[in-house]
Amino acid sequence: QVQLVESGGGLVQPGGSLRLTCAASGTIVSIYNMGWYRQAPGKQREFVARILTGDTTNYADSVKGRFTISRDNANNTVYLQMNSLKPEDTAVYYCNVVRNVIGVLYNYWGQGTQVTVSS
Repeated sequence: QVQLVESGGGLVQPGGSLRLTCAASGTIVSIYNMGWYRQAPGKQREFVARILTGDTTNYADSVKGRFTISRDNANNTVYLQMNSLKPEDTAVYYCNVVRNVIGVLYNYWGQGTQVTVSS
């Protein structure tokens, strides 16, 4: 099993920045990728960013150029630096880890952290 604990959410004004942190513990082997998703009120959960083994990164078009995902392998931690925040970035942000165990993918989720962008 993998346990994920997010932190760093909060209230920020438009144009501001926040840095989310996700610390993973437990069976930290065979990690395929680590990433972030978000869910706004009344909407489905959507992909934000991921970082794969080898540090390849993918971003949703809505956050490209504003958000940066990174990871600290030594501490099993993934970060999401969010700059130039907009009200439409308001959502609960979830950390996601995917393990690849002999070709079978296992998804793990954190409890979520609230990000509110408002003046």
